[in-house]
Amino acid sequence: MNIHFYKYQGTGNDFIMIDDREKTFPASDTGLITRLCDRRFGIGADGLILLQPHPTSDFYMQYFNSDGRESSMCGNGGRCIVAFARYLKVIHHQTRFTAIDGLHEATINQERVELKMSDVQTIERRSYNTFVLDTGSPHYVEFRNDDIDSIDIVTPARTVRYNTEFKANGINVNFVNALGPDSIHIRTYERGVEDETLSCGTGVTAASIALALRNNDLPGSYTIHVRVMGGWLEVSYTIQPDTHSATDIWLKGPAQFVFDGKMEI
Repeated sequence: MNIHFYKYQGTGNDFIMIDDREKTFPASDTGLITRLCDRRFGIGADGLILLQPHPTSDFYMQYFNSDGRESSMCGNGGRCIVAFARYLKVIHHQTRFTAIDGLHEATINQERVELKMSDVQTIERRSYNTFVLDTGSPHYVEFRNDDIDSIDIVTPARTVRYNTEFKANGINVNFVNALGPDSIHIRTYERGVEDETLSCGTGVTAASIALALRNNDLPGSYTIHVRVMGGWLEVSYTIQPDTHSATDIWLKGPAQFVFDGKMEI
């Protein structure tokens, strides 16, 4: 069986995209997905995404981490599949699509995609600098005073990801430098990839929301500019009066086609 695949990336977070509207891809074959995502023996990617039909929205996004397992929402993957859907002429400049965490809205203008994320119901503040919240995927966010560019994040991130609290289900770990009241720099270790990625959309979203609480900002609307290893993203959101939830969350940035090809599987 030959598959036609497409490679997309969003600020360095890269994905294999497959048009699966006929639902012929063997999605239960975790070994196959792992091989396709392998950077030495396959196409190479942080994850694989299937664009599938959906009865009430424009399409369904089925996302797999590079370990071959279906995973929770991927923000950059969501932005990339919007660009892919426009290429396939499934959509034009606006869309409503469904993912594992529910319905999403998005707009696309050239290579810039703005994706509406799910509301965050609970923002757990564990200390002045540490937060746990779910932005479609679970995240641990730690603001640090040392320059995160100068440290190896993998070892301390794995200490968190594999501790007794998070080991069973896993958690994404983010180390953050606050660059100002509305700007951050972030590095992310992703579960399922089990390594640092150049960008993580749900991690960027989590850290941006946590920044408002760390700054003790009042309820209101905010826009945060975020530097990731692969470029810049932007997150806008509203902190509700209870200060433990966030709504109207948008993740904004580039989503770019890289190459396509065919591969026998």
